[in-house]
Amino acid sequence: MMPEDEKGIPARIIAVHKERYELICKYGQTYGRLKASSYYKEQHEIFPTTGDFVFIQYNESGDSQIIKTLERKSKFSRNDFSGHAVEYVKTVKEQVVASNFDYVFIMASLNHDFNLKRIERYLTLAWQSGGIPVIVLTKLDLVDNYTEQTRAVEKIAASVGVFAVSAKTGHGINLLSDYLRPGKTIVLLGSSGVGKSSLVNVLAGEEIMVVNDIREDDSRGRHTTTHRQLIMLSSGAMIIDTPGMRELGMWNINVGLNEAFTDVESYFARCKFSDCRHKSEPGCAIKQAIEIGELSEERWNSYLQIKSEAQFVNNKARCLREKDARNKSIAMWNKKKKRKG
Repeated sequence: MMPEDEKGIPARIIAVHKERYELICKYGQTYGRLKASSYYKEQHEIFPTTGDFVFIQYNESGDSQIIKTLERKSKFSRNDFSGHAVEYVKTVKEQVVASNFDYVFIMASLNHDFNLKRIERYLTLAWQSGGIPVIVLTKLDLVDNYTEQTRAVEKIAASVGVFAVSAKTGHGINLLSDYLRPGKTIVLLGSSGVGKSSLVNVLAGEEIMVVNDIREDDSRGRHTTTHRQLIMLSSGAMIIDTPGMRELGMWNINVGLNEAFTDVESYFARCKFSDCRHKSEPGCAIKQAIEIGELSEERWNSYLQIKSEAQFVNNKARCLREKDARNKSIAMWNKKKKRKG
């Protein structure tokens, strides 16, 4: 809803350049800055990011003013603890790096960098984000046989589309067309060197992103994206590519964990005791499933690792909040002591 005392037009954030935002609206492409009274004073609007829909006060001869951030239907966040004030962590807890996307293309290369545990982690994050995950296995041209890898991914990603593609030869690219429809937004998720820039160039039909060569010894590469951006394709679909996605946070992932590890959590209700810790308790369905080969120990360990990581992040945020409260209490005590003295 628009504030009663303000007028504005809808726009979408297509790139973030520190304190300046690149926008697209009915007047075309423009730039904007946050209105201080909306974002820094009483109203405390949510700071926008790439993909956000906002209201702006349009300025045809300069930067427009961004006056309101609209509600998000999906988002990706990352940890934002290091180098920031404790009170920032206390109030925000996260840094949103992309929003309002329909699909999450989880990209994993079929070369030396293929990693099932990383895909499991990304699946958890994708389900939690509110977007629909799609797994895109890249660099198909570099392998002779990818059947085993595809089956392994399909086993851990029930009901998720899995596609093997090559940006170099174009093989399999047409299989992604159902997701690239007008008005749909896709966010790319994957480690450096996985071929995100190459895929964007192929889908766009032109070289709009710089592609860096990977290191042959470990198949890894450098991040080629330097800022968050939303790219419009000729099909009418949009792609969000953003740096730092490998640092995504793992807090509050209950929904994502349930969706990504449905096979694992389905055993919990079969345990003899409702408070089973799945360690040494008799009648543990998890232990039994592992013993008879229904559930792999690697899959169970992945579940525990991701859940542990999320708990660590939550505990760290809690510790920072408690530390902040203690510091404020000490500061107030010292202030009162000086007044009395």
